Amino acid sequence: MRLSIHSKVFLTLLLACVVVLAGSHAFVQWSFQRGLVEFADAREQERIARVVERLVDLYQREQSWRPLIEDRNFWLYALNGRRDPWREPRSERPERGPHWMRETGSNPRAWPSQSALDRIQQRERPTPLELRLMLLDAQGDILYGRPELLADTRRYPVNADGRRIGELALLPGSPVPESAELRFRATLGDRLWIIALAMLLLAAALAYPLSSRLVRPVRDFQDVARRLATGDFSARVPVRGHDELARLGQDINALSAALERNEQARQRWAADISHELRTPIALLRAELEALQDGLRPVDRDALDALHGDTLRLGRLVDDLYELTTTDMGALGYRFADSDVTEILSADVEAFAHAFRDAGLRLDFNAPLSIPAQISVDAQRLSQLFRNLLGNSLKYTDPGGALRIQLWQDAQQIIIDFQDSAPGVPLEALPRLFERLYRVEGSRNRHTGGAGLGLAIARNVVEAHGGTITADTAPQGGLWIRVTLPVSRRSA
Repeated sequence: MRLSIHSKVFLTLLLACVVVLAGSHAFVQWSFQRGLVEFADAREQERIARVVERLVDLYQREQSWRPLIEDRNFWLYALNGRRDPWREPRSERPERGPHWMRETGSNPRAWPSQSALDRIQQRERPTPLELRLMLLDAQGDILYGRPELLADTRRYPVNADGRRIGELALLPGSPVPESAELRFRATLGDRLWIIALAMLLLAAALAYPLSSRLVRPVRDFQDVARRLATGDFSARVPVRGHDELARLGQDINALSAALERNEQARQRWAADISHELRTPIALLRAELEALQDGLRPVDRDALDALHGDTLRLGRLVDDLYELTTTDMGALGYRFADSDVTEILSADVEAFAHAFRDAGLRLDFNAPLSIPAQISVDAQRLSQLFRNLLGNSLKYTDPGGALRIQLWQDAQQIIIDFQDSAPGVPLEALPRLFERLYRVEGSRNRHTGGAGLGLAIARNVVEAHGGTITADTAPQGGLWIRVTLPVSRRSA
């Protein structure tokens, strides 16, 4: 059986309510029972104190227990205090009251009576206080009671004028023997169960809409996920509040926005690639058709032109391949401990001759006291440096210069490439690292670039956890700054 998240949340809330109600009911029952027992025990002590007072009064009238021994009614009066035998003649005292007052048996001083004792032993119901009391004189002789029951009794002294005249013996038993109290306890227990059931129904009625409200954002997430799966990247989740679900909704919206931007970039990328490939292919096709139609002679110049177009098309394909491989991120890199200064020095030396032939000065300064040893992919890092060196070589006017400086602080290695004029317009600087973007003007297509070199450079730097930025150089050209984190340093 599969349960929806709505059902699971509803059942979880309902179960929590059941646990709370059950715990509350058990606590109330325990608290009430404890309070009732404490109340009954205190009242029992008060009743025993009144029994003691009546016994003292009876004793002091004759200064002995003789009247109580001779007349059982004095004992009954001491127990319940209903009629005083001194004030009411025997003929005026009808035999009425509880059954244990009328039961005497063969020995009137055997207390409780045999029939009452049988009921006590059978534990049919809680025993009244009057049947649990026995009276002993000062010497410990039984006045009213049974010798076999004295072992487990609790004693209460009976004192008159500062001397002990006897004691009461209390049999063990519940302090809640009255029928009214028992009925009250049973009634309250039943009503507590009714209240608990009513509260459970109310909790269920409240938990269902509450669970629906809690699950509503999840359904919105599900709808947006389905739309994203179908390619509708404009889908967004309505965000309400500031809780975890709201933050999850913001994350999903951020994902949707990223997918939408990537889709737009993919479409632009496909269109730009088509355009970039179409141009050299169209030129190559036009040259071949001109040769086929006899409009141009098949000579060395024509072949050189075809070869040049083929080389440009090959360079574009190679740049696209390099961009694709660098797009793989760090997963496509092989990191090892390498000296950045050594890698850059080798690349600068490799380009030194080309810069001299182009009439450009190449200055490299790396004032480091220790090797800049960090974990890098040496081949990719060399590709980055060669791209930047090649850009300056292609775009810098003759007579200019490229100044390279490598330095290090506590957290990163910083490499600056500053060339001379021509520069890049300020409005074009933020877009230099976009794919297939070329600056209109002097740094443009006439040099043969496809606008992929700096995009490849950005991929390489980001795969190493660094940054690459562009600005205007003090010499009037372009200033490229590459930072690589020292945190990749080998231990």
